[in-house]
Amino acid sequence: MARGLGYYIFVRALMIIPTILILYTIVFILLRLLPGDPILAVVGTRNIPPEQLENLRHMAGLDKPPYIQYFDYLWRLLHGDFGVTLAIPMGTPVKNYIFSRFPATLELTIFGFTISVILGLLTGTVAAVKRGSAVDTGMRLYSIIAYTLFIPWFGLLLQYFFGLVLGVLPTSGRLDPDISLKTITGLYVLDSILTGNIDALISSLAHLVLPSLTLGIVLSGAYTRLVRNNLVDILSMDFIRSYRARGIRDWKITIYALKNAFIPVITLMGLQFAILLGGAILTETTFSWPGMGTFIVDRIDYRDYNSIQGMIIFFAFFVSLISLVVDVIYALLDPRVKY
Repeated sequence: MARGLGYYIFVRALMIIPTILILYTIVFILLRLLPGDPILAVVGTRNIPPEQLENLRHMAGLDKPPYIQYFDYLWRLLHGDFGVTLAIPMGTPVKNYIFSRFPATLELTIFGFTISVILGLLTGTVAAVKRGSAVDTGMRLYSIIAYTLFIPWFGLLLQYFFGLVLGVLPTSGRLDPDISLKTITGLYVLDSILTGNIDALISSLAHLVLPSLTLGIVLSGAYTRLVRNNLVDILSMDFIRSYRARGIRDWKITIYALKNAFIPVITLMGLQFAILLGGAILTETTFSWPGMGTFIVDRIDYRDYNSIQGMIIFFAFFVSLISLVVDVIYALLDPRVKY
């Protein structure tokens, strides 16, 4: 029996808790299985008095048994405390880095996501309309190639061609060093608009082009295939034949069909957004983008348990919220979904 949309949202929201708990447990175990000591990674292998080394471990809470460390961090996490950094600068709240780095990752993800959806819808629609033609074959080949591209390799290729050969686009960073911007949200494009800084807007958009294209093109292949297959099925249905018999123009029929084919695409959009956040780590490293991805890579070198755990858990929570929103939208659009 249907219990209503509110109950459906409540149950889906509760699923976020075990998801984050399972992920935290896996990350906690894997980090402590990695070779290396966080304190020695920070201070180096210099001769350090044992009592000083032990004092540093005590300050970091690493002198406690692993199960105590597990529940201590979990308890702090329940109170919104992501811990403090173990690497230099030691003792800085991890949430400070989350607040400063997340806007950069979010901005890159939004632009990459937008490009992937637009490219996927265009190529998938063209392939379906030109079904069986050379254009259809080309679009399907594009989807396969795009989906198998390795992000760092493809990003370096774009950097070389547009940055070094043509010299028309920047290859790293978020803003030209000679341009200042008053940050409000941390999203440089939005902040540039809010503050009326045209130079910063042009520069921030230019810096977004290559990393966004890298993410967008790689992930557009999945949309191409899904849109094409669903649209081909819908264009062969009886109500489409009725539209044609009534003399409705082909472009209007395609729009009607695309609306029906878009429902399963929404689910993929939620999944792809999560993949984009993960892919952003590779892209940020390739383009020296100062987001959460580059911070995690840097902290892995130092075995900074708290920073890595905090960043990944925040990622998981954000992705879970996006998935919840997508599920709700899907339930509202598709009357077959029972809630």
